[in-house]
Amino acid sequence: MRPLTDEETKTMFEKLSKYIGENIKLLVDRPDGTYCFRLQNDRVYYMSEKILKLATNISRDKLVSVGTCFGKFTKTSKFRLHITALDFLAPYAKFKVWVKPGAEQSFLYGNHVLKSGLGRITENTMQYQGVVVYSMADVPLGFGVAAKSTQECRRVDPMSIVVFHQADVGEFIRNEDTLT
Repeated sequence: MRPLTDEETKTMFEKLSKYIGENIKLLVDRPDGTYCFRLQNDRVYYMSEKILKLATNISRDKLVSVGTCFGKFTKTSKFRLHITALDFLAPYAKFKVWVKPGAEQSFLYGNHVLKSGLGRITENTMQYQGVVVYSMADVPLGFGVAAKSTQECRRVDPMSIVVFHQADVGEFIRNEDTLT
């Protein structure tokens, strides 16, 4: 377990800023202590510094996971967010999309959100902006990328894709073998 390099930190924070903007500072400097990001086997973990100090007692090859997995670096050095980061992204999300109850199941099966399943969308959402997807009862379901801006969403036909699927809570069941 090692700290992220400057390049890795920049790549990861650019990805996180698509979803939570400047609120990244709130992830590190929390009222309940200082938190940090650490890299283990190409996966980025988020943990308190207190837990980090306890984890130093375990050898690297024996340590499987500590803290919450935020995502992983691909072989091409791109950062991919995991669904396990949703609980930390949702409270700080700048742009949100609410889906109708009938479209929730489709989204949880890994499909994109169509205009017909769109309940609400945050005002001034730009195209290709990272969004957190909620149910109409304000339960975070996952995250994705806005395929259309807020203004375009009002004019498109009902079968148009408005949010590209990236991750959802249904992944826990679909990919339980590979999630760490």
